[in-house]
Amino acid sequence: MVPFSFNMAVHLLALDIDGTLLNSRSELTERNRTAIALARSRGVEVLLVTGRRFASARILLRELALDLPLVSHNGALTKEVETLATLDFHPLEEEVAREVIDLGREAAADMICCDDPHGLGTMVIEGISSANRVLQGYLSRYRDAVVEVEDLRAYLDHAPIQMMFSGSCRSMDQLSDRLQTTLGGRAQIFQTRYRAHDLTILDVLGATASKGQTLAAYAERRGIPREEVMAVGDNHNDLSMLRYAGYGVLMGIADAELTRIEGLFQTASNDEDGVAVAIEKWMGE
Repeated sequence: MVPFSFNMAVHLLALDIDGTLLNSRSELTERNRTAIALARSRGVEVLLVTGRRFASARILLRELALDLPLVSHNGALTKEVETLATLDFHPLEEEVAREVIDLGREAAADMICCDDPHGLGTMVIEGISSANRVLQGYLSRYRDAVVEVEDLRAYLDHAPIQMMFSGSCRSMDQLSDRLQTTLGGRAQIFQTRYRAHDLTILDVLGATASKGQTLAAYAERRGIPREEVMAVGDNHNDLSMLRYAGYGVLMGIADAELTRIEGLFQTASNDEDGVAVAIEKWMGE
């Protein structure tokens, strides 16, 4: 891990949301809000790059009054917040999505098909086990976006945004291995692990979808070299953008295996305003 002391020009700041910008109570602290405002006052573009669904992350972007597009679904979908215009979309191929459903059924895993890329988004399910209380609670919070069908495979006559699973860390590791072996390079597979809660969210996206690839494409369109990009994240699904950025900053709550990766900086945890700490260090505050 690189000591967190540097001088550089930053013109693009890419921020993950959960475990990074928000604390463990899913709150945006005043210190983080102020730090983002200061960065913007110095001409820095602030881009939210999240594994969340578009509609869920859109609320926070509006709260921060950010005027950039929103990168959601781990880079699979980038949209304008107000017009809902789709700017960048990397769908999961229809046939690959069907294979994912078959593998999920074999593993008896709870799964969601994230769909409707050109609207606010839907979560299509064919039933969730009562034992998966975390996922049940999540779906109940976003009930308006849930569509229940008898057969997900029959529902899919098009390429969706992604497939998503959640469960214990061990079961999701096993499913991830099976998906990797079967699908190879036809899909991107990302894990967001919360070991303290024995919970992993497993996302299966199109072959060209990732936070890093979408961040790189955005920076290129804006004429910003990677050396002037800072990215901040906390989990495995953030790794591609942390590696792309000239300055990849890892939150203090990250898994030990991530902290051993060379070339990354480390900041405080999300309960210690790690995003603000990183911004303040860059600004020399």
